[in-house]
Amino acid sequence: MSIPKLTITFLGTGTSSGIPMIGCSCNVCSSTDKKDKRLRSSILVQSDNTTIVVDTTPDFRYQMLRTHTKKLDAVLFTHPHKDHIAGLDDVRAFNFFSKQPMHIYANTLTEEALQRDFYYAFSENKYPGIPNLVVHTIDNNSFIIGNIPVQPILVWHLKMPVYGFKFGDFVYITDANRIDENEKEKIRGAKVLVLNALRKEKHISHFTLDEAIALATELKIEKAFFTHISHQLGKHEQINKQLPSNMQLAYDGLQLII
Repeated sequence: MSIPKLTITFLGTGTSSGIPMIGCSCNVCSSTDKKDKRLRSSILVQSDNTTIVVDTTPDFRYQMLRTHTKKLDAVLFTHPHKDHIAGLDDVRAFNFFSKQPMHIYANTLTEEALQRDFYYAFSENKYPGIPNLVVHTIDNNSFIIGNIPVQPILVWHLKMPVYGFKFGDFVYITDANRIDENEKEKIRGAKVLVLNALRKEKHISHFTLDEAIALATELKIEKAFFTHISHQLGKHEQINKQLPSNMQLAYDGLQLII
């Protein structure tokens, strides 16, 4: 199947606490630069007839409103951490206007978390107005949503399996600190790679900025963008000046045409 032209919109590029972080007065959280204002990490993937969101963050409602998203066909989930699933309830607005269920794609670990946290959406006797969901279990096999082919990429968030996703020549990976060699082959040579880069200091379950740079270089990526950024990393413009010419920090609202 041919890959349609895709528009990628960064809905959020911050880590689990977002930037600014509650109660923090550091120079990043106090910055007046709009690129230092980061909601929780998520992207919107759009073709001519299909719209997908990757993860429903706690900021999902606002992310949909500020991008004027009126139509959503499916949600892809990377993993079950709260900053990636907490906004799922708000898909009920799409249910209401489309009169259709929302198709969600997740691995079994994430499915279990969704069924636990949003138990009312999976009950036999459903209250009117709750999310109407159709769950599709995913693994390493590729699949198609509308006219967008999706290739899952298994990565590791310490010991937790997380799915990145490849859409044609675009790869999106968040919440990882290790990728097995066989999965790296799915990424190698991609035109665009989005990769988490939490901060400069070592972290137990996230790539550091240097580790993300090294991986993008190893995989011979044409253009790399870094996301899932902490206030500990530094100001957007200052860090960007330190990066290789084919790499930069993503920011909320950034759009790419692939």
